[in-house]
Amino acid sequence: MYELKVITRFAAAHRLTMVGAKCENMHGHNWKIEVVLTGDRLNAAGVLMDFGDIKALLRDIIGRLDHQFLNELPIFAGGQPSSERIAAFVADQLQQALDVPNVHVSRVSAWESDDACATWVANESPPS
Repeated sequence: MYELKVITRFAAAHRLTMVGAKCENMHGHNWKIEVVLTGDRLNAAGVLMDFGDIKALLRDIIGRLDHQFLNELPIFAGGQPSSERIAAFVADQLQQALDVPNVHVSRVSAWESDDACATWVANESPPS
């Protein structure tokens, strides 16, 4: 099994209710998104997937979040834009965008600070 990791960043604001006094106010973070892809077969070039291709897919996904008030985005209409939901959103969107056989999103961590993150972890089957 092979594992690739790519890190990207974005800045955005959100507001979380019912999680703590300070978080109930609108506030911002400089998020770091850490994505892990896995697969068991290398391509003809001897790589699982080109890092440039992964970064291009992430640019599109992260571009929808960057410099936004996340609570106002339709993608979070069903729930608060927590770090957990951000990680799950990135994982789902990246898996849908992948066009490489046998490469799957394994983990996505959404770091809201240098010392705190939430991680989405794949079940035995990749996200749909």
